[in-house]
Amino acid sequence: MKQALAGLKVVDLSQVLAGPYCTMVLADMGAEVIKIEKYPNGDDTRTMGPFINEESHMYMMVNRNKKGVCLNLKTTEGLALFKELIQSVDVLVENYRPGVTKKLGIDYDTLKEINPELIYCSISGYGQTGPYSQKGGYDIMAQGLSGLMHMTGEADGRPVKVGFAVNDIAAAQTALQSILMAYIYKLRSGEGQYIDVSLVESGLTWTVWEAAAYFGKGELPDRTGTAHRVSAPYQGFKTQDDYILIGAGNQKLWEIFATKVVTRPDWLDDPRFATNYLRAQNVKALEAAIESELIQHKATHWLQLLDEHGIPSSPIYSYDQTLNDPHILERGMVLAYEHPVAGPMRTLGFPAKFSQTPGQLTNVAPTLGQHNEEILKSLHVTDERIKQLKEAKAIHSK
Repeated sequence: MKQALAGLKVVDLSQVLAGPYCTMVLADMGAEVIKIEKYPNGDDTRTMGPFINEESHMYMMVNRNKKGVCLNLKTTEGLALFKELIQSVDVLVENYRPGVTKKLGIDYDTLKEINPELIYCSISGYGQTGPYSQKGGYDIMAQGLSGLMHMTGEADGRPVKVGFAVNDIAAAQTALQSILMAYIYKLRSGEGQYIDVSLVESGLTWTVWEAAAYFGKGELPDRTGTAHRVSAPYQGFKTQDDYILIGAGNQKLWEIFATKVVTRPDWLDDPRFATNYLRAQNVKALEAAIESELIQHKATHWLQLLDEHGIPSSPIYSYDQTLNDPHILERGMVLAYEHPVAGPMRTLGFPAKFSQTPGQLTNVAPTLGQHNEEILKSLHVTDERIKQLKEAKAIHSK
Protein backbone atom coordinates (compact mmCIF):
# COMPACT_ATOMS: atom_id res chain seq x y z
CA MET A 1 0.00 0.00 0.00
CA LYS A 2 1.24 3.49 -0.88
CA GLN A 3 2.43 5.79 1.89
CA ALA A 4 2.59 9.57 1.73
CA LEU A 5 6.16 9.97 3.02
CA ALA A 6 7.82 6.97 1.38
CA GLY A 7 11.34 7.98 0.39
CA LEU A 8 11.78 10.51 3.20
CA LYS A 9 14.79 9.58 5.35
CA VAL A 10 14.89 10.77 8.96
CA VAL A 11 17.42 10.45 11.77
CA ASP A 12 15.86 10.68 15.22
CA LEU A 13 18.32 11.72 17.92
CA SER A 14 15.56 12.67 20.36
CA GLN A 15 14.22 10.79 23.36
CA VAL A 16 11.30 10.58 25.80
CA LEU A 17 8.18 12.11 24.17
CA ALA A 18 8.13 15.30 22.07
CA GLY A 19 10.74 14.34 19.45
CA PRO A 20 9.89 10.63 19.35
CA TYR A 21 6.18 11.41 18.91
CA CYS A 22 7.00 13.68 15.96
CA THR A 23 9.18 11.07 14.27
CA MET A 24 6.66 8.32 15.03
CA VAL A 25 4.06 10.14 12.94
CA LEU A 26 6.59 10.57 10.13
CA ALA A 27 7.30 6.83 10.31
CA ASP A 28 3.59 5.96 10.42
CA MET A 29 3.20 7.78 7.11
CA GLY A 30 6.04 5.91 5.43
CA ALA A 31 9.25 7.78 6.24
CA GLU A 32 12.32 5.69 7.02
CA VAL A 33 13.16 6.75 10.57
CA ILE A 34 16.48 5.66 12.06
CA LYS A 35 16.40 6.16 15.81
CA ILE A 36 19.89 6.67 17.18
CA GLU A 37 19.96 5.99 20.91
CA LYS A 38 22.64 7.05 23.33
CA TYR A 39 25.29 4.58 24.43
CA PRO A 40 24.92 2.25 26.29
CA ASN A 41 21.37 2.36 27.77
CA GLY A 42 19.36 4.08 25.04
CA ASP A 43 16.33 6.35 25.29
CA ASP A 44 15.47 7.28 28.89
CA THR A 45 11.96 5.85 28.46
CA ARG A 46 13.51 2.38 28.34
CA THR A 47 13.89 2.74 32.13
CA MET A 48 10.25 3.76 32.64
CA GLY A 49 7.52 1.23 33.42
CA PRO A 50 5.31 -0.57 32.95
CA PHE A 51 7.61 -3.32 31.69
CA ILE A 52 6.63 -6.41 29.72
CA ASN A 53 9.45 -8.98 29.63
CA GLU A 54 11.84 -6.13 30.51
CA GLU A 55 10.69 -4.01 27.56
CA SER A 56 9.22 -0.59 28.41
CA HIS A 57 5.67 -0.13 27.20
CA MET A 58 6.23 3.65 27.24
CA TYR A 59 9.15 3.26 24.84
CA MET A 60 7.15 0.99 22.56
CA MET A 61 4.23 3.45 22.36
CA VAL A 62 6.11 6.21 20.51
CA ASN A 63 8.88 4.34 18.69
CA ARG A 64 6.94 2.03 16.40
CA ASN A 65 7.86 1.81 12.71
CA LYS A 66 11.45 2.95 13.40
CA LYS A 67 14.83 1.27 12.99
CA GLY A 68 17.03 1.32 16.07
CA VAL A 69 20.76 2.00 16.35
CA CYS A 70 22.72 2.44 19.60
CA LEU A 71 25.67 4.67 18.73
CA ASN A 72 28.29 6.27 20.94
CA LEU A 73 28.70 9.79 19.54
CA LYS A 74 31.43 10.51 22.09
CA THR A 75 33.82 8.15 20.30
CA THR A 76 35.71 9.10 17.17
CA GLU A 77 34.38 6.01 15.39
CA GLY A 78 30.77 6.64 16.41
CA LEU A 79 30.85 10.28 15.34
CA ALA A 80 32.41 9.34 11.99
CA LEU A 81 29.65 6.79 11.35
CA PHE A 82 27.00 9.35 12.25
CA LYS A 83 28.42 11.83 9.75
CA GLU A 84 28.48 9.15 7.07
CA LEU A 85 24.80 8.51 7.70
CA ILE A 86 23.90 12.21 7.62
CA GLN A 87 25.11 12.51 4.02
CA SER A 88 21.98 10.71 2.77
CA VAL A 89 19.39 12.00 5.26
CA ASP A 90 16.56 14.48 4.63
CA VAL A 91 15.64 15.33 8.23
CA LEU A 92 17.30 15.25 11.65
CA VAL A 93 15.33 15.68 14.88
CA GLU A 94 17.08 16.21 18.23
CA ASN A 95 16.17 17.47 21.69
CA TYR A 96 19.52 18.19 23.31
CA ARG A 97 19.89 21.26 25.49
CA PRO A 98 21.26 24.22 23.49
CA GLY A 99 25.03 24.01 23.06
CA VAL A 100 25.35 20.25 23.59
CA THR A 101 25.19 19.42 19.88
CA LYS A 102 28.06 21.82 19.20
CA LYS A 103 30.20 20.12 21.85
CA LEU A 104 29.42 16.76 20.25
CA GLY A 105 30.13 18.08 16.76
CA ILE A 106 26.63 17.37 15.48
CA ASP A 107 25.22 20.93 15.40
CA TYR A 108 23.44 22.31 12.33
CA ASP A 109 26.35 24.47 11.15
CA THR A 110 28.64 21.44 11.15
CA LEU A 111 26.22 19.02 9.53
CA LYS A 112 25.00 21.36 6.79
CA GLU A 113 28.58 21.39 5.48
CA ILE A 114 28.19 17.64 5.01
CA ASN A 115 24.59 17.81 3.74
CA PRO A 116 23.46 21.30 2.60
CA GLU A 117 19.89 20.05 2.02
CA LEU A 118 19.48 18.80 5.59
CA ILE A 119 16.38 19.87 7.51
CA TYR A 120 17.52 20.05 11.14
CA CYS A 121 14.86 20.37 13.85
CA SER A 122 15.79 21.11 17.48
CA ILE A 123 13.12 20.64 20.17
CA SER A 124 13.83 22.08 23.63
CA GLY A 125 11.98 23.43 26.65
CA TYR A 126 12.55 27.13 25.98
CA GLY A 127 14.14 27.36 22.53
CA GLN A 128 17.71 27.89 21.37
CA THR A 129 17.87 31.62 22.20
CA GLY A 130 16.62 33.92 24.95
CA PRO A 131 17.37 34.21 28.68
CA TYR A 132 15.87 30.79 29.52
CA SER A 133 17.49 28.82 26.71
CA GLN A 134 20.00 27.07 29.00
CA LYS A 135 17.42 26.01 31.57
CA GLY A 136 16.21 22.44 31.67
CA GLY A 137 12.61 22.34 30.56
CA TYR A 138 10.09 19.54 30.91
CA ASP A 139 6.40 19.52 30.03
CA ILE A 140 5.20 20.61 33.47
CA MET A 141 7.50 23.66 33.47
CA ALA A 142 6.26 24.56 30.00
CA GLN A 143 2.64 24.27 31.21
CA GLY A 144 3.50 26.66 34.03
CA LEU A 145 5.36 29.26 31.98
CA SER A 146 2.88 29.23 29.10
CA GLY A 147 0.05 30.14 31.50
CA LEU A 148 -1.76 26.86 31.00
CA MET A 149 -1.62 25.67 34.61
CA HIS A 150 -2.89 29.00 35.94
CA MET A 151 -6.06 28.68 33.86
CA THR A 152 -6.65 24.97 34.58
CA GLY A 153 -8.62 23.68 37.58
CA GLU A 154 -11.48 24.85 39.76
CA ALA A 155 -11.84 28.56 40.55
CA ASP A 156 -11.16 28.08 44.28
CA GLY A 157 -8.54 25.35 43.87
CA ARG A 158 -4.85 25.05 43.16
CA PRO A 159 -3.42 25.44 39.64
CA VAL A 160 -3.61 22.05 37.92
CA LYS A 161 -1.60 20.57 35.06
CA VAL A 162 -3.45 19.04 32.14
CA GLY A 163 -3.83 15.29 32.63
CA PHE A 164 -1.37 14.41 29.86
CA ALA A 165 1.87 16.01 28.61
CA VAL A 166 0.10 18.59 26.46
CA ASN A 167 3.09 20.88 25.83
CA ASP A 168 5.22 17.91 24.80
CA ILE A 169 2.59 16.87 22.26
CA ALA A 170 2.11 20.50 21.16
CA ALA A 171 5.85 20.69 20.48
CA ALA A 172 5.73 17.38 18.61
CA GLN A 173 2.90 18.65 16.40
CA THR A 174 4.66 21.99 15.85
CA ALA A 175 7.84 20.19 14.87
CA LEU A 176 5.93 17.84 12.59
CA GLN A 177 4.14 20.57 10.64
CA SER A 178 7.32 22.64 10.48
CA ILE A 179 9.35 19.73 9.11
CA LEU A 180 6.74 19.02 6.44
CA MET A 181 6.64 22.70 5.41
CA ALA A 182 10.44 22.77 5.24
CA TYR A 183 10.38 19.56 3.20
CA ILE A 184 7.95 21.10 0.69
CA TYR A 185 10.28 24.09 0.42
CA LYS A 186 13.25 21.76 -0.04
CA LEU A 187 11.50 19.90 -2.86
CA ARG A 188 10.98 23.23 -4.63
CA SER A 189 14.31 24.90 -3.90
CA GLY A 190 16.79 22.18 -2.98
CA GLU A 191 17.58 24.05 0.25
CA GLY A 192 17.54 22.67 3.77
CA GLN A 193 17.10 24.78 6.90
CA TYR A 194 17.19 24.91 10.68
CA ILE A 195 14.00 24.72 12.79
CA ASP A 196 13.90 25.80 16.44
CA VAL A 197 10.86 24.50 18.38
CA SER A 198 10.15 25.01 22.08
CA LEU A 199 7.64 23.36 24.42
CA VAL A 200 6.66 26.72 25.91
CA GLU A 201 5.90 28.49 22.62
CA SER A 202 4.17 25.47 21.11
CA GLY A 203 1.69 25.35 24.00
CA LEU A 204 1.34 29.13 24.16
CA THR A 205 0.19 29.39 20.56
CA TRP A 206 -2.72 27.07 21.31
CA THR A 207 -4.21 29.62 23.77
CA VAL A 208 -5.96 31.57 21.00
CA TRP A 209 -9.28 32.33 22.77
CA GLU A 210 -7.41 33.37 25.89
CA ALA A 211 -5.08 35.64 23.92
CA ALA A 212 -8.10 37.25 22.24
CA ALA A 213 -9.63 38.05 25.63
CA TYR A 214 -6.36 39.44 27.00
CA PHE A 215 -5.29 41.47 23.97
CA GLY A 216 -8.84 42.64 23.30
CA LYS A 217 -10.01 43.64 26.79
CA GLY A 218 -7.19 42.88 29.19
CA GLU A 219 -9.12 39.93 30.65
CA LEU A 220 -7.11 37.23 32.39
CA PRO A 221 -8.11 33.59 31.77
CA ASP A 222 -8.57 32.40 35.35
CA ARG A 223 -9.56 28.88 36.40
CA THR A 224 -13.14 28.00 35.51
CA GLY A 225 -13.29 24.23 36.08
CA THR A 226 -15.11 22.67 33.15
CA ALA A 227 -16.98 25.88 32.29
CA HIS A 228 -16.26 27.89 29.15
CA ARG A 229 -15.16 31.50 29.45
CA VAL A 230 -17.65 33.01 27.00
CA SER A 231 -20.27 30.33 26.33
CA ALA A 232 -22.94 28.77 28.57
CA PRO A 233 -24.16 26.18 29.23
CA TYR A 234 -20.94 24.56 28.06
CA GLN A 235 -19.45 22.44 30.86
CA GLY A 236 -19.77 19.38 33.08
CA PHE A 237 -22.93 18.94 35.15
CA LYS A 238 -23.78 16.49 37.94
CA THR A 239 -26.66 14.08 37.41
CA GLN A 240 -28.09 11.57 39.84
CA ASP A 241 -25.17 9.17 39.43
CA ASP A 242 -22.42 10.78 37.35
CA TYR A 243 -21.18 13.89 35.58
CA ILE A 244 -21.98 14.61 31.93
CA LEU A 245 -20.95 17.31 29.48
CA ILE A 246 -23.50 19.60 27.83
CA GLY A 247 -22.74 22.15 25.11
CA ALA A 248 -25.82 24.27 24.40
CA GLY A 249 -23.72 27.30 23.59
CA ASN A 250 -25.88 29.14 21.07
CA GLN A 251 -29.35 30.59 21.49
CA LYS A 252 -31.17 27.96 19.45
CA LEU A 253 -29.61 25.07 21.37
CA TRP A 254 -30.29 26.82 24.66
CA GLU A 255 -33.97 27.21 23.85
CA ILE A 256 -34.27 23.55 22.82
CA PHE A 257 -32.45 22.47 25.96
CA ALA A 258 -34.66 24.56 28.24
CA THR A 259 -37.97 23.62 26.61
CA LYS A 260 -37.45 20.09 25.32
CA VAL A 261 -34.81 18.49 27.55
CA VAL A 262 -35.35 19.81 31.08
CA THR A 263 -38.84 21.23 30.37
CA ARG A 264 -38.17 24.59 31.97
CA PRO A 265 -39.56 27.14 29.49
CA ASP A 266 -39.62 29.70 32.32
CA TRP A 267 -35.82 29.93 32.03
CA LEU A 268 -36.30 31.71 28.70
CA ASP A 269 -37.90 34.60 30.60
CA ASP A 270 -35.20 34.76 33.27
CA PRO A 271 -33.18 37.95 32.63
CA ARG A 272 -30.00 36.25 33.90
CA PHE A 273 -30.23 33.66 31.13
CA ALA A 274 -31.61 35.74 28.25
CA THR A 275 -28.46 35.67 26.07
CA ASN A 276 -25.29 33.64 25.83
CA TYR A 277 -23.31 36.58 27.21
CA LEU A 278 -25.59 36.89 30.25
CA ARG A 279 -25.60 33.14 30.85
CA ALA A 280 -21.79 33.19 30.88
CA GLN A 281 -21.82 36.13 33.32
CA ASN A 282 -24.20 34.22 35.61
CA VAL A 283 -22.68 30.78 35.10
CA LYS A 284 -22.82 29.73 38.77
CA ALA A 285 -26.54 30.46 39.00
CA LEU A 286 -27.07 28.68 35.68
CA GLU A 287 -25.09 25.65 36.86
CA ALA A 288 -27.15 25.42 40.06
CA ALA A 289 -30.43 25.70 38.14
CA ILE A 290 -29.47 23.03 35.61
CA GLU A 291 -28.12 20.60 38.20
CA SER A 292 -31.32 20.94 40.25
CA GLU A 293 -33.07 19.35 37.27
CA LEU A 294 -30.40 16.87 36.21
CA ILE A 295 -30.06 15.42 39.71
CA GLN A 296 -33.51 13.85 39.30
CA HIS A 297 -32.34 11.24 36.78
CA LYS A 298 -29.25 9.20 35.90
CA ALA A 299 -26.65 10.20 33.33
CA THR A 300 -27.85 7.69 30.70
CA HIS A 301 -31.37 9.20 30.81
CA TRP A 302 -30.10 12.69 30.10
CA LEU A 303 -27.56 11.64 27.46
CA GLN A 304 -30.25 9.82 25.51
CA LEU A 305 -32.61 12.82 25.75
CA LEU A 306 -29.88 15.25 24.73
CA ASP A 307 -29.03 13.09 21.69
CA GLU A 308 -32.70 12.91 20.68
CA HIS A 309 -32.92 16.69 20.59
CA GLY A 310 -29.56 17.32 18.92
CA ILE A 311 -27.82 18.91 21.89
CA PRO A 312 -24.05 18.20 21.89
CA SER A 313 -23.27 16.10 24.94
CA SER A 314 -20.92 13.42 26.21
CA PRO A 315 -20.18 11.21 29.18
CA ILE A 316 -16.95 11.89 31.06
CA TYR A 317 -15.09 8.65 30.60
CA SER A 318 -12.38 7.00 32.59
CA TYR A 319 -9.53 5.98 30.26
CA ASP A 320 -10.56 2.31 30.14
CA GLN A 321 -14.06 3.34 29.09
CA THR A 322 -12.60 5.45 26.29
CA LEU A 323 -10.48 2.62 24.91
CA ASN A 324 -13.43 0.21 24.97
CA ASP A 325 -16.02 2.56 23.50
CA PRO A 326 -17.55 1.09 20.30
CA HIS A 327 -17.01 4.31 18.34
CA ILE A 328 -13.31 4.45 19.28
CA LEU A 329 -12.89 0.80 18.34
CA GLU A 330 -14.72 1.09 15.02
CA ARG A 331 -12.56 4.08 14.11
CA GLY A 332 -9.46 1.91 14.49
CA MET A 333 -7.97 3.77 17.43
CA VAL A 334 -6.78 0.59 19.18
CA LEU A 335 -4.30 -1.57 17.26
CA ALA A 336 -3.11 -5.04 18.25
CA TYR A 337 0.32 -6.38 17.31
CA GLU A 338 2.93 -8.93 18.33
CA HIS A 339 6.24 -7.78 19.82
CA PRO A 340 9.13 -10.26 19.56
CA VAL A 341 10.04 -9.82 23.23
CA ALA A 342 6.96 -8.40 24.97
CA GLY A 343 4.46 -10.60 23.11
CA PRO A 344 0.86 -9.55 22.31
CA MET A 345 0.53 -5.77 22.65
CA ARG A 346 -1.92 -2.98 21.94
CA THR A 347 -1.22 0.59 20.91
CA LEU A 348 -3.10 3.68 19.75
CA GLY A 349 -4.18 3.99 16.13
CA PHE A 350 -3.88 6.79 13.57
CA PRO A 351 -6.11 9.84 14.14
CA ALA A 352 -6.21 11.00 10.49
CA LYS A 353 -7.86 8.66 7.99
CA PHE A 354 -6.24 8.96 4.53
CA SER A 355 -8.13 7.48 1.57
CA GLN A 356 -5.02 6.79 -0.54
CA THR A 357 -2.03 6.76 1.82
CA PRO A 358 -3.18 5.69 5.29
CA GLY A 359 -0.89 5.37 8.27
CA GLN A 360 0.36 1.84 8.83
CA LEU A 361 1.83 -0.18 11.65
CA THR A 362 4.53 -2.04 9.72
CA ASN A 363 7.18 -2.54 12.41
CA VAL A 364 7.18 -2.67 16.19
CA ALA A 365 9.48 -0.46 18.27
CA PRO A 366 13.06 -1.70 17.98
CA THR A 367 14.95 -3.37 20.77
CA LEU A 368 18.11 -1.50 21.77
CA GLY A 369 20.51 -1.47 18.81
CA GLN A 370 18.37 -3.95 16.87
CA HIS A 371 19.24 -2.51 13.46
CA ASN A 372 22.92 -1.66 14.05
CA GLU A 373 24.24 -4.04 11.44
CA GLU A 374 21.49 -3.36 8.88
CA ILE A 375 22.13 0.40 8.96
CA LEU A 376 25.91 0.04 9.02
CA LYS A 377 25.90 -2.34 6.07
CA SER A 378 23.76 0.16 4.15
CA LEU A 379 26.77 2.48 4.60
CA HIS A 380 29.00 -0.31 3.22
CA VAL A 381 30.60 -1.01 6.61
CA THR A 382 32.31 -4.41 6.57
CA ASP A 383 31.80 -7.20 9.10
CA GLU A 384 35.38 -6.72 10.31
CA ARG A 385 34.79 -3.02 10.92
CA ILE A 386 31.53 -3.77 12.73
CA LYS A 387 33.48 -6.10 15.02
CA GLN A 388 36.00 -3.34 15.65
CA LEU A 389 33.23 -0.82 16.39
CA LYS A 390 31.79 -3.15 19.03
CA GLU A 391 35.21 -3.57 20.62
CA ALA A 392 35.71 0.22 20.61
CA LYS A 393 32.33 0.63 22.32
CA ALA A 394 31.09 2.79 19.48
CA ILE A 395 27.96 0.66 18.97
CA HIS A 396 25.90 -1.49 21.30
CA SER A 397 22.93 -3.84 21.13
CA LYS A 398 20.87 -5.75 23.64
